[in-house]
Amino acid sequence: MKFVSDWFTKSFGNDYLIVYKHRDYEGAYREVKRMIDWLQLPQGAKVLDLCCGMGRHSLALDECGYNVTGVDLSDVLLHEARRKDETSRVRWVKGDMRNVPIEESFDAVVNLFTSFGYFNEDEENAKVFREMDRLLKPGGKFIIDFLNPDVVAAALVPESQRNEGRLTIRESRRIEEDYVRKRITISEPGQTERYYEEQVKLYRPEQFRHFMAETNLTIGQLYGGYDASAYHPASSPRSIYVGYKKG
Repeated sequence: MKFVSDWFTKSFGNDYLIVYKHRDYEGAYREVKRMIDWLQLPQGAKVLDLCCGMGRHSLALDECGYNVTGVDLSDVLLHEARRKDETSRVRWVKGDMRNVPIEESFDAVVNLFTSFGYFNEDEENAKVFREMDRLLKPGGKFIIDFLNPDVVAAALVPESQRNEGRLTIRESRRIEEDYVRKRITISEPGQTERYYEEQVKLYRPEQFRHFMAETNLTIGQLYGGYDASAYHPASSPRSIYVGYKKG
């Protein structure tokens, strides 16, 4: 059975800011400091944060001296990003990662916090790599921070519940058709229950390489986390692809 194909148009709304409020800006700064070592770009380089969400990493990249553009499809998350960007230094653009409404080229494109693998068809996910290829200058760098599919599958917690003020948040998770799928149910006294669904395809390194073989992108390093450790399928917390555009 196919998962609803446009789940992300509903899920990345106001409740997302509550469900994921634990994602902090300090953590984003720590991750960006490591990214700077990987990117090796001069001050003022143009960086595109593809699927920037509420702008945590975009703002950190800006403070580190880059010329940053953040792209996201969610009006709610972009509004939060603009609210946090008190000096309006980052350019915020609404757009789908498969068809970014920008014609210029960048020195680097980053795609972070598992913002890939959302779509039902491999071909739709492959479009993201083609867009990254199009948006990068020859020799430009990219970083894709993705989950480690084997660790996610092995450590999956089927059910969890927590409270945020008056809200009760219940999350159920399952592996289905090689996707990790989550259903989030939010209960609030006196209100009708609200629910959201999320999915990410459990792509492994060989599938990333297959997608990139159809582009000018090539993987230089595959790390298992922001500590720059080597990637180990059975134990690494993340799979972080660092590479460049040939030509």
